[in-house]
Amino acid sequence: DLSYNLLEDLPCFTACKKLQKIDLHHNEIAEIKADTFWQLAALRSLDLAWNKIKTIHPNAFSSLPSLIKLDVSSNLLSSFPVTGLHGLTHLKLTGNHALQSLITSENFPELKVMEMPYAYQCCAFGACDNHYRISSQWNKDDNSSLDDFHRKDSGLLQIQDERDFEDFFLDFEEDLKSHHSVQCSPSPGPFKPCDHLFGSWLIRIGVWTIVGLTFICNALVSGTVFRSPLYMSSIKLLIGLMAIVNALMGLASGVLAGVDASTFGSFAQYGAQWESGIGCQITGLLSIFASEASIFLLTLAALERAFSAKHATKFETKSSTASIKIAISFCFMLALIIAVIPLLTGSDYGVSPLCLPLPFGESTAMGYMVALVLLNSLCFLVMTVAYTKLYCSLEKGELDNIWDCSMVKHIALLLFTNCILYCPVAFLSFSSLLNLTFISPEVIKSILLVIVPLPACLNPLLYILFNPHFKEDLGSLRKQTLIWRRSKHASLISVNSEDIEKQSCDSTQALVTFTSASISYDMPTSSSLMPPSYQMTEGCSLSSVAFVPCR
Repeated sequence: DLSYNLLEDLPCFTACKKLQKIDLHHNEIAEIKADTFWQLAALRSLDLAWNKIKTIHPNAFSSLPSLIKLDVSSNLLSSFPVTGLHGLTHLKLTGNHALQSLITSENFPELKVMEMPYAYQCCAFGACDNHYRISSQWNKDDNSSLDDFHRKDSGLLQIQDERDFEDFFLDFEEDLKSHHSVQCSPSPGPFKPCDHLFGSWLIRIGVWTIVGLTFICNALVSGTVFRSPLYMSSIKLLIGLMAIVNALMGLASGVLAGVDASTFGSFAQYGAQWESGIGCQITGLLSIFASEASIFLLTLAALERAFSAKHATKFETKSSTASIKIAISFCFMLALIIAVIPLLTGSDYGVSPLCLPLPFGESTAMGYMVALVLLNSLCFLVMTVAYTKLYCSLEKGELDNIWDCSMVKHIALLLFTNCILYCPVAFLSFSSLLNLTFISPEVIKSILLVIVPLPACLNPLLYILFNPHFKEDLGSLRKQTLIWRRSKHASLISVNSEDIEKQSCDSTQALVTFTSASISYDMPTSSSLMPPSYQMTEGCSLSSVAFVPCR
């Protein structure tokens, strides 16, 4: 036993012919040479865990015919030699994160128990459907002393006297014979799949549908909203920015769908490289940033609508665009900080191939998810209170008379939809916190892949289907495109500026010209001369925007 020292180099143990067990864990060993354990025919157990081993010579274990247990966990290995290890029954490689290649079962015909760095490496040993768990001699704290190790062994075997290490393995192997399979950990499952990332065609079709609709709908919304960037109202700016961040969420889901398609049927070969690579980190960062930014922008839009509607009924000045832009910058900054936190705390996005912090497992990841749910729940509570107060303060029928009430109703619809869709995510996080295990991993996976990105698809779809602003903006965009095409092809005809202005005016009859940079409300002397829906006008000398009365 040479453990817990500062050994950097090992001598040649060839002269120690009768050695049966060597403990060298917790040292500073960097390399295992070819002659280090040469011709140790009696050696049965070798522990090299918790060192700094980067390379092992291909023939380092080739002359160890009696070796049945090998522990090289928590090192810096990127490759592992298999020559001479046909008689191995217990192998531990966990903690070597650079060791991502698959190890075939043909090299270890006698193997009974093994611990690998990644669950995907257990797929080659038929562990995909294997959920059997046993207590082994490796269920010990790696930092415990040798005496603690013997006490745990004796407790496992339910004996009081100390027994020989060989007798322990004989009893252990007899216990394994009835199971006829290799006990490999960590075991594959829904979040560590062997064949397909998505697992089922229902999830696969759902994700691809969400990705397609997300890109198309958000492109339409952002294209119509930002068609005239010289001036736009605050609420339209928020709607356009929400479409952009929703498209980022669709991009993150699209990357996962692409990985599922490119590794179809053989995900185990690429799973370790994917979840530990930079692509998975960027995908997770993009997903969390887009999700949080969307919620923050929706909260800001709800507060802006509540404030604007309240002051519009009193014919007061609305909130300035500058303050809205400052609030938007704060929302983006806060969302970015939240998305970067997992990378700084060590609980990165590579804990699963879905590239999302899971609401179970390590305490840091669970704490992060619970904090995220509490923050988002606070946002929904603020939105609900603001809108409830708004509706309660308005008299019956007064909502239809306020400025741009279609946007007020649209934000209310988004609030209701997003809140309903967020309930399963919140319930999932709190159930994991309370150790409620009645939710299967397959259901959790479906929620993370389908329910989480669903608002990015529904938000622009609701705007396209139910908001009259989109129809007016789309019609105006078509007419502007038609005018541009006509002017482009009329190269031989001289068109004066008055004709162009007249065509522009005819094509935008529904537009109300802004007369000043600030927004003002004018009430005529006799309210009976104009319908209530048209008692307010809004002007700006920079451009023109559509005024859509409530119907």
